[in-house]
Amino acid sequence: MTRVVSLVPSLTEALAVTAPGLLVGATDWCTHPAGLDVVRVRGTKNPEVERIAALRPDLVVANEEENRAADLEALRRAGLAVWVTEVRTLDQAFRSLERLLTRACGLPRPSWLDEARQAWDALPTPDSARRAVVPIWRRPWMVLGRDTFAGDVLRRLGVAQLYADHPERYPAVPLDELRGCGAELVVLPDEPYRFTTTDGPEAFPGIPAALVSGRHLTWYGPSLREAPALLSRQLDAAR
Repeated sequence: MTRVVSLVPSLTEALAVTAPGLLVGATDWCTHPAGLDVVRVRGTKNPEVERIAALRPDLVVANEEENRAADLEALRRAGLAVWVTEVRTLDQAFRSLERLLTRACGLPRPSWLDEARQAWDALPTPDSARRAVVPIWRRPWMVLGRDTFAGDVLRRLGVAQLYADHPERYPAVPLDELRGCGAELVVLPDEPYRFTTTDGPEAFPGIPAALVSGRHLTWYGPSLREAPALLSRQLDAAR
């Protein structure tokens, strides 16, 4: 395996850190590692199929949530091999990353993957859980629902999502309902919507707000090494 195109920012980082030079293409949203010098193929939802095909990759890596099935099928019709990941939990992320790196790409198991696993295994079991809502967008307000990677990460950090049993994975919920649902905490990541100290907390008066790193909450890759400690500090700051 010598040429790979990644359509997932977290997988881009995982591949670039593990095997510099393997990637030949990535999306415009692939911001890590800094200074990554590859051909950009537009976004996760609208990749340029012709540009990707022109790169003659041995493999295109994607994700069933971040990338559209129609785009992946177009890549296959262009004669390209496509590896599609599914990541809904932290354990699934570790298994998926190992398969991608060692089986699909033929790389040695990277040390950062073991370091990330050890960091999460060392995390103490929370004594209790704070009931929380986790907005990911506003206008309209949308929150984490069922069966999400970020939700599993927060559960391990002592955060109980109040919409974890919602039929939808990312439901739109009126703000009045979010304010009145009994939340003890509102968790505000800086991606996909960039919540800040002046954009987000004011919508939830009287509820502590934790501003957290969206990359460490939602990306599965080398950032998993720092995620438990960083997210714990950011959540504790809202007590």
